[in-house]
Amino acid sequence: MSLASFMEERLQKLIAAAGLASRRKAEELILAGEVTVNGQVVRELGTKADPTRDHIKVRGKLINPLLEKREKIYVLLNKPRGVLTSLHDPEGRPLVTDLIPPSLGRLYPVGRLDFNTEGLLILTNDGELANYITSARNRIGKVYEVKVKGKPPEDAIEFLRRGLKLDDGARTAPAEIRRLAETKTNTWYEVVLYEGKNQQIRRMFDKIGHSVVKLRRVAIGPIRDEKLAPGEWRFLTPKELELLRRQKAPARSPTLSRRSRGRN
Repeated sequence: MSLASFMEERLQKLIAAAGLASRRKAEELILAGEVTVNGQVVRELGTKADPTRDHIKVRGKLINPLLEKREKIYVLLNKPRGVLTSLHDPEGRPLVTDLIPPSLGRLYPVGRLDFNTEGLLILTNDGELANYITSARNRIGKVYEVKVKGKPPEDAIEFLRRGLKLDDGARTAPAEIRRLAETKTNTWYEVVLYEGKNQQIRRMFDKIGHSVVKLRRVAIGPIRDEKLAPGEWRFLTPKELELLRRQKAPARSPTLSRRSRGRN
């Protein structure tokens, strides 16, 4: 699912959020043909729109400026393993939105973490910032600590750094990879991605015959928090938001994070 679809909301909810009418009254406005999206009259109640991308008018009045005044919320969550980065799941699996209070309103995950991957994830109702973070051209690095089976040779790691073609034909962008530590049976790496594909890191290491044992995102650009336990969340600080918008490069960690130390 694309980021854009995550940021879409039902028109009646947007109209209510703009303070123009209750949701029920907003539904009546839609059915009466008094709502347009990008110049097209909308009469279907299930229609969704993205106020960061679509021009929404009610009786000829643009409501986007009113929606921009809504309180913007920015949450940093340490997603545990076994939780889905989605808003809905037909299988009934736990969702990241289950881990934050309903009182915060509808928040959307910025990017994805696989079901069995843990680590930092931002949730927000600010579509503009979400698109900024996920856009490859802004080069906001996502930093992962990866434990793989065995000890991959350096030439295999260099192959991953340059980018490679995955089994489905998709090609990965160049990645930053450095070895952090090793045991008798496993090796830890730090991997920095500036754009990511579904389960990319796992598929990359599978390609060289060294499967991923553990995977954890430890930073999103300049945002790190080793004290945030799996399942816990907090608000991003104004300083962190400022650093994100400045496209500051992610800080490099010279050693494994404290949460990963001692894992064999």
